[in-house]
Amino acid sequence: MRPVVVAVKRLFELLTVVAPWNETTMRYFFATLLCSILSTSASAARPNIVIILCDDLGYGDIGVHGHPHIQSPNIDRLANEGIRFTNFYSTAPVCSPSRVGLLTGRSPNRAGVYDWIPESKQPRPDAREQVHMRKSEITIAELLKKAGYATCMAGKWHCNATFNSPEQAQPNDAGFDHWMATQNNASPSHADPVNYVRNGVPVGKIEGYSCQIAADEVVSWMGTHVKDNSEQPFFIYLPFHEPHEPVASPPELVDQYKDVTWHPDQAQYYANVHNVDLAVGKVVRALQKLGVRDNTLIAFTSDNGPETLNRYRSANRSWGITAHLRGMKLHTHDGGFHVVGIVNWPNGIKPGQVVDTPASALDLLPTACSLAEAVIPADRSLDGMSLSSFFATGQTVARKKPLVWAYYNGINDARVAMRHGEWKVLARLNGGRFSKRQNLTPTTLAEAKSAKLTDFEIYNIAADPGELSNLAGRNFARQAELIAKITSGYQELVNDSPAWTPVK
Repeated sequence: MRPVVVAVKRLFELLTVVAPWNETTMRYFFATLLCSILSTSASAARPNIVIILCDDLGYGDIGVHGHPHIQSPNIDRLANEGIRFTNFYSTAPVCSPSRVGLLTGRSPNRAGVYDWIPESKQPRPDAREQVHMRKSEITIAELLKKAGYATCMAGKWHCNATFNSPEQAQPNDAGFDHWMATQNNASPSHADPVNYVRNGVPVGKIEGYSCQIAADEVVSWMGTHVKDNSEQPFFIYLPFHEPHEPVASPPELVDQYKDVTWHPDQAQYYANVHNVDLAVGKVVRALQKLGVRDNTLIAFTSDNGPETLNRYRSANRSWGITAHLRGMKLHTHDGGFHVVGIVNWPNGIKPGQVVDTPASALDLLPTACSLAEAVIPADRSLDGMSLSSFFATGQTVARKKPLVWAYYNGINDARVAMRHGEWKVLARLNGGRFSKRQNLTPTTLAEAKSAKLTDFEIYNIAADPGELSNLAGRNFARQAELIAKITSGYQELVNDSPAWTPVK
């Protein structure tokens, strides 16, 4: 700012020679011009960035998407005062790969994370104990940190099999200055978890509920950071455990839903989402109190669609809904990864926008880097695009690259899916004879590369968001083009997918 002030003073001196202004007029000119420059500089400042990720939140589980009972006023306010993407997709229909995709801006298949990662130290035939987001992956936190941002993460990590160990990369290896996390779910439940680790040191039992604990951690970190480094922008990644099982919710919130639910477990789920909303509100209020809310971009989304009720023994509180979407978590139909997508930034986003253009969690990294002036390595091929052109004007930007997923352990038969404009295309592999895979070894990767896409399904999502009317084989004019795109998209993806070699 000092050179700008000097330049303004010099301009002021020149103007006093050209125009015989009186002292009052000149002072007014100088003050007005300087205020204008300061205001412009403030509005152009790089924003703080906060990404909030829910776990197993259904598209239909919030008020702004029409849920009749769950109270989510804080999330709804972010949507109504920002941008709500009605066609927003996670990077996978299941947790671990979804998180890796969000953090890297690339399909998680490129990182070799094909399914959820179990905590494991024993060798497995499919080498799943080795799976993790390697140090060689480049994350949004690393790129923003290099651009001068302070970075913080609190909540669910789930990007490695061996947690809090030098054997595999940990949150600090992914660019986080400060972190407090669990390997997978909060244990024994969301209530009073015992498995949080802060910066490599186990914390022990913490009283309270996990989403509130994670929110408290980032609020505390923010307060210290803004106090000590007020000029340094920050990046926060806040991946909640909720509403993934094992669900536990504050009794006073559960009581609010007893009269509108069929079962106590359903009331637990509704209260769980409500508690997430309260945690979001806590973070927003902290930003306001610190005086940084207006220049903070908040993105709110989910890692995948909702869990199927009673799919496994302890999934009895999984009462999430996908609204009009077909399928749920682990499906390649839209219910598996068509999720809530909200972006809010008072200084930079025109409020009240509802955007139908397909967007993705893959887009968060390039968007953040664009706003933060962070340099993405030229040799890094991303699968996402920057959404920043939507922010001020709502201008529609067509995706040049279709969204492509390859999920080898899907519940439905289609293993490959693509969203391209208004079209959704799905395909089986080898006529459905390609066995389910939770990981790829050299042998199974070769099988995946040679597999043929078959049994295509084509849906016009704009007219048929529930994927009910398959247009494939109906003399559909664009069928050949769309099949060619999903075929080439799959081949490009599988050819860039690594294998994990089992220990003999």
